[in-house]
Amino acid sequence: MIPVKVLLVRYIPNADRQLLEGLGIPTDRPALAMLTTDCDDATYIALDEATKAADVQVRYGRSFYAGAPNATTPNAGEVIGILAAPTPGAAQSGMEAALRALEGLGFRERDGIPYLAHTVSSCGSFLAEEAGVSPGTPLAYLIAPPLESMYGLDAALKSADVKLCKLYAPPTETNFGGALLTGTRSACYAACEAFAAAISTCRGT
Repeated sequence: MIPVKVLLVRYIPNADRQLLEGLGIPTDRPALAMLTTDCDDATYIALDEATKAADVQVRYGRSFYAGAPNATTPNAGEVIGILAAPTPGAAQSGMEAALRALEGLGFRERDGIPYLAHTVSSCGSFLAEEAGVSPGTPLAYLIAPPLESMYGLDAALKSADVKLCKLYAPPTETNFGGALLTGTRSACYAACEAFAAAISTCRGT
């Protein structure tokens, strides 16, 4: 597994009202926890875990263009995530849960091709909204380089009784592609396995 590097974490106990309004964050959630890392998709999964561990909402999450190898500053990486909470303690608890989750997340690599095939056994509010499903629903989170992602996604969809919830058509901001699928936990796991197996056959012409 390619480990995720956390680049910067900062807390704002009571953010300025104008900043909250500019970010679209409710004023009853003025405590913010922010981070940047070198892996956007793993970070989104970790932020979703935070919503299950504390009274936090993912109020801002954006990937940066081209990916971490092309980051414009030392702490930029390829993603920013902001958790919003009613109290500083909740914001910190949520961030700590996200950081713990990141320790076990990351892309894998087959023949030089990086990919993410992760089963979210029970999604939180963040990924539920992204996928258009209810919190607690299982998801298969699948990401790979552009062509490989579409080839692997076809295999994943054919491998089990899963539904395509969200297509990340290539190229994404980080020049990858993929999808969120839903089904039973076992179906999502089978889809992840099929995705990874398909990626292993993509060795070029």
